[in-house]
Amino acid sequence: MTGTYPLCINQGATYTRVFVWTTGTCCGAGTAGASPQPVDLTGYSAALQIRAYPLSPTILYDASPDIELGGVAGTIALTIPASDTEGFTWWAGVYDLLLTDSSAVSTRLLMGSVTVSPAVST
Repeated sequence: MTGTYPLCINQGATYTRVFVWTTGTCCGAGTAGASPQPVDLTGYSAALQIRAYPLSPTILYDASPDIELGGVAGTIALTIPASDTEGFTWWAGVYDLLLTDSSAVSTRLLMGSVTVSPAVST
């Protein structure tokens, strides 16, 4: 099941968010009473694109190069540099986060809205 998480990006500031993908946290998966464990992301690749609406042919921003996967820790660190966010001239969109393992099995882990809060100070 895909999680929903809204992103709010401050224009002109570095955007940083860290997610952890864990097992056994959805739909009764895993052992009852067991603590969720991180998914080993070794060998995975990640893609995250922001578009105005689903299936839009225009990519507002491709954040795929801004993602660092944390291997056995299961972390997914998204860091969009201020030098990129200051150039955002769009204010709303949608995204999803797709993770693909070394066997080419893809999982859409997250999706949601993206809002850009316009900068006042420069």
